[in-house]
Amino acid sequence: MMDYLLIALVLLGVLILGTLGLVVPRLRRRPEPPLPTTEVETRAEEDLAGPPVEAPEADLSTGVLVEPPPVVEAPAPVLEVPEPTAGRLVRLRGRLSRSQNVFGKGLLGLLSRDRLDEDTWEEIEDSLITADVGVDATREIVDRLRERTRVLGTRTAAELRALLAAELVNALDPTLDRSLRTAPKEGVPAVVLVVGVNGAGKTTTCGKIARVLVADGRSVLLGAADTFRAAAADQLETWGGRVGAETVRGPEGADPASVAFDAVRRGIDTGVDTVLIDTAGRLQNKVGLMDELGKVKRVVEKHGPIDETILILDATTGQNGLEQARVFTEVVNVTGVVLTKLDGTAKGGIVIAVQRKLGIPVKLVGLGEGADDLAPFDPAQFVDALLGTEAAARDA
Repeated sequence: MMDYLLIALVLLGVLILGTLGLVVPRLRRRPEPPLPTTEVETRAEEDLAGPPVEAPEADLSTGVLVEPPPVVEAPAPVLEVPEPTAGRLVRLRGRLSRSQNVFGKGLLGLLSRDRLDEDTWEEIEDSLITADVGVDATREIVDRLRERTRVLGTRTAAELRALLAAELVNALDPTLDRSLRTAPKEGVPAVVLVVGVNGAGKTTTCGKIARVLVADGRSVLLGAADTFRAAAADQLETWGGRVGAETVRGPEGADPASVAFDAVRRGIDTGVDTVLIDTAGRLQNKVGLMDELGKVKRVVEKHGPIDETILILDATTGQNGLEQARVFTEVVNVTGVVLTKLDGTAKGGIVIAVQRKLGIPVKLVGLGEGADDLAPFDPAQFVDALLGTEAAARDA
């Protein structure tokens, strides 16, 4: 019995060992799960591999290297040729006479009355004062006109018109020097400083003055010293670019005196004839801003004296323009006036008032919105246009 039990145990052990021998090898052959690939490892592999090299499409298909297309530069802008300044006022006289019909026709109508009594002369005085001639100048003109009319016994419309024109021309003082000093001296360009109040059209007029100088044969460089208005420098640069004039500018809010100084220095380096400096508009009663304008003048004069200081006046401001001119003259010694907007509601007598009060000649007048509607001022031509003298004389 014991023998049978021992044999059974031996067979059971062999069976167990055989089963284990079959199962364990299979467990050992099971593949291990792959380790996860991280983003860092991927970037490291790409870095080691280096950037991919891509062959040009043409190389892959034909083996022939194709040259890139040539870069075509944009054509240079066509520069404008400003109209000659000689005769501009004559060409624009029709526009001026249309805007001043009331002035001319009113005065000539009064003078053409059958009887020039005290009431008529008072009406003539009122017409001149209303036209912004000024009280003192009006009285002088009327007194001289009355005396000449009495002595000469003048009665025809043509004769009266001629006498009035002569008195107005005399009031404008044709002996004043109205030329612009824009010629360089000893290798240093002439410097023209442009000043004025807000809203007078100063930057636009500065651009038109540049065209006047170019039309007269001067090479010009513009200095954008109006650093308070972001658009001022852009506007001035556009005006200059149309006639090939370089513009020196600074960042918005930069020191205006520094920009003006750099503009003159650039003008010296490039050998231009004239440096035209546009300054920020300012009210004449703002002491701080006027002091800043004085600083611009002093800093620029480190290069040499300023040749011209041009005051831009809006002709429609009338007698208020006289106070503007007076204060600017005290600060920067204004040498000439540009009257703008004479083609609108302006009263032409302001030209007489400015010169009578300040002794400053009107050198240029603006008679329109066109780029070349800025004309050198001539007293005789201006009065003729104001009164329509020639046309009326032909009608008489």
